[in-house]
Amino acid sequence: MFGRIIYLGEGEAQVENNLLQGDDKDLMNVHVIFEAKDQRILGEVEEVNNSLIKIRFLGEYINNKYVSGVIRKPLLSSNIRLINNEELEELMGTYSDKTFKLGQSSIYKDSTVYVNLNELLANHMAIFGNSGSGKSCGVARIVQNIFGNPNMISYNANIFIFDAYGEYKNAFSKLNELNPNYSYKFITTNPTDPTDIMLSIPTHLLNLDDYSLLLQVSNHSQIPIIERALKLVKIFATDNPETTQYKNHLIAKALLAVLYSNETTKEKKNEIFKIIEVCHTNEFNFNATVQGLGYTRNFSECFEIDSNGNFGESVLINDYILKFINEDIESKMQIKDTYYTLKDFANALEFTLISEGFQHNETLYDDAIILKVRLNSILNSKVGTYFNYPNYITLDNYIASLVSMPNQRKAQIININLEDVDDTYAKVIVKILSRMFFDFAKSRQKRASIPFHLFLEEAHRYVNKDADTFLIGYNIFERIAKEGRKYGVLLNIISQRPVEISDTVISQCSNFLIFKMTHPKDIEYIKTMLPNISADVVEKQKILQPGNCVGFGSAFKLPMIVKLEMPSPAPYSSSCNVSECWRLK
Repeated sequence: MFGRIIYLGEGEAQVENNLLQGDDKDLMNVHVIFEAKDQRILGEVEEVNNSLIKIRFLGEYINNKYVSGVIRKPLLSSNIRLINNEELEELMGTYSDKTFKLGQSSIYKDSTVYVNLNELLANHMAIFGNSGSGKSCGVARIVQNIFGNPNMISYNANIFIFDAYGEYKNAFSKLNELNPNYSYKFITTNPTDPTDIMLSIPTHLLNLDDYSLLLQVSNHSQIPIIERALKLVKIFATDNPETTQYKNHLIAKALLAVLYSNETTKEKKNEIFKIIEVCHTNEFNFNATVQGLGYTRNFSECFEIDSNGNFGESVLINDYILKFINEDIESKMQIKDTYYTLKDFANALEFTLISEGFQHNETLYDDAIILKVRLNSILNSKVGTYFNYPNYITLDNYIASLVSMPNQRKAQIININLEDVDDTYAKVIVKILSRMFFDFAKSRQKRASIPFHLFLEEAHRYVNKDADTFLIGYNIFERIAKEGRKYGVLLNIISQRPVEISDTVISQCSNFLIFKMTHPKDIEYIKTMLPNISADVVEKQKILQPGNCVGFGSAFKLPMIVKLEMPSPAPYSSSCNVSECWRLK
């Protein structure tokens, strides 16, 4: 079959083709061994003609272990033969409590590809392919195979699937049938089944960066406004003597600022009443009693305008307000985490806009109004219900609640369905939850002791080249891509348009499953972003059948074409059956 070496180059050899006439043997992409003395060089057949066989060098077997890359070239006297079963098994892997079945080799029909769980899932992974190439089915099959391994009980797994189209519920809803210890949880923005859980994110766990994303901050001047509102909402949402004293101090300062402004008396009255309407206490409300010398007035009566155009009780109200000014309390006040709703935050933002004098700075006022309009839009839409958490909860307990079932069992797969959310807010929700996972993981005393695997379906919806770094100093997905591995937060990005995904995130992925891709921009982008990908791998993925992928990276000894079995049950991702839909019933 293989004759002598005719040509020996830097990365390939050309050998005589000794196939007999009529010997119909398919050698394309088959692996061969160049064997001589203590040397076994692995090569792959990449071209065959009547007289020559072109073989590309891949690596070397040293002490029966495969090592990628070739330093020593084969000897001209090497014996050239097909790879044997033992050598092939070294490449394909074996079944154990640390591996799982990925699929069947597309070249060697009787060989199964097994990958090491750590080498595949302890690093970031990217899964790319055209629509209809089998990405969703591939992901479902991989996860089903992981949990279907009887040698490995993955009870402590935390797989979060951010589902763009509600595809995976059908694939994983019967997870407990594989093992009664396993549970699947479906969190959605549109519950339809009794077991569905409504998505609910605690507003009080959102930080400054989260609110900046939620309110679509467009310039830096808006961030201090949100920061001030965040400080105020934690005070206004707490009811104790200390915070009441501080509230009265803040309200008094705001009222004095209006009283001593250059506005007309009528304008002052409108602003003062607006402040009291937004933020009020027992001491500052429309019916609060204001004590004068031998008489009383309620608060609103003090602002009646006399015939001279002044407040009839200006002295009385001025003295009353001054009693509540306490400059020392600002430095002494300890702001603690507390429960508040999105509506509470809206009131705090409103008070910030009123009390900080933004009305008198046209640029700042426009920026502030934009935030107010966006927040009110959220409150008056379905998006606001996703942030309607009923009570105070710590970050640790909230993360625990996401993985716990109503029967107190732990869920291993948590499917977060966002099919009813438009791209803008879906991206924000995924970023907020990802930030929470990252902060939770970073706070663990034992690093990476609770890993989270985030599967981002249609990742180009979320992992974009955003302006986050410019505005808030970082992009959470890029931060997780760079730092998440050591804390146990791993990204698994699934997309049909890699060209739209952040360069930084792709560059940090260690493993790739590439299904059929044909768009020249995406193919060129992958070649540019992954300089170690060979032209041969690129060419292979362009002609793949649905359900087949090219796997390469740290989990693979060498790039290989893998045929994944259809998942059972399959995700709800099939194409529209036009002929059936058009048929007259």
